[in-house]
Amino acid sequence: MESRFRRVRGHGMAKATVENALFILLSNQRGVPLHELLGRPAKRIPSGLSIGLQDTREQLLEAVGRAVAKGYHRVKMKVKKGQDIEWVRAVRDRFPDVPLMVDANGDYALADAGRLRQLDEFNLTMVEQPLAYSDIVEHASLQREMKTALCLDESIHSLADAAAAISIGACRIINVKQGRVGGLLESMRIAHYAAGLGIDAWSGGMDETGIGRAVNIHLQTAEGFTLPGDTSETANYFDEDIVDPPVVLDEEGFIPIPAGPGIGARIVPERVLRRTVRAERLR
Repeated sequence: MESRFRRVRGHGMAKATVENALFILLSNQRGVPLHELLGRPAKRIPSGLSIGLQDTREQLLEAVGRAVAKGYHRVKMKVKKGQDIEWVRAVRDRFPDVPLMVDANGDYALADAGRLRQLDEFNLTMVEQPLAYSDIVEHASLQREMKTALCLDESIHSLADAAAAISIGACRIINVKQGRVGGLLESMRIAHYAAGLGIDAWSGGMDETGIGRAVNIHLQTAEGFTLPGDTSETANYFDEDIVDPPVVLDEEGFIPIPAGPGIGARIVPERVLRRTVRAERLR
């Protein structure tokens, strides 16, 4: 299958859709969980919450407080120019011990290195993708100027991208989004490669329904996923998902792997039908 995909340039999401579907089908046919098909033992998955830009600092502090109370193992907050240093300071002052990272979504330029260096004082786990989405080279320059680890996200579309970034010191952490890199196998290769070089990796989220969320949970059993990913409770995004069971944290903030063959999450047809805006029947 992968050899056939190689002649198609790009289209990681489409490739991941096909590959993931085949793996889920195989694991269902064999009556084993997806992680077992991938050769990985079960484990509890650490949780992580991403908090978007808030209108006020007090709203941000309230959101972080709710995450801490739920037991999330790390919190990520979005930042942008003009809504960064003092906002991070407010969170760190209120929550001095919470594992905290910031995500800039490419809002800065290398000329902003002086401002970004101010983030070093807050004991952050990482600064994610501060520079342009497609960049690797300028991130290497910035990483040399900062004590805090940089994490590349949007720049990483393949193992080749990850290897190039690591080789020039562009990051010390990698966010692996299985949809973006083309599926589970490439994700596992990237995490394994990074681990061999002492680079941390984690599983990023992309507002998936419970189907994609369950796939990400199984993926995080793989070697090399050393940091809590962007996997949070279903209730943070949906009043009602299209699958059962929803993702719920246990009393220690971990995410149990859904029980049963395949991804373990069952699609509820009536929920899908209630949200259907267009349907076509193939005869």
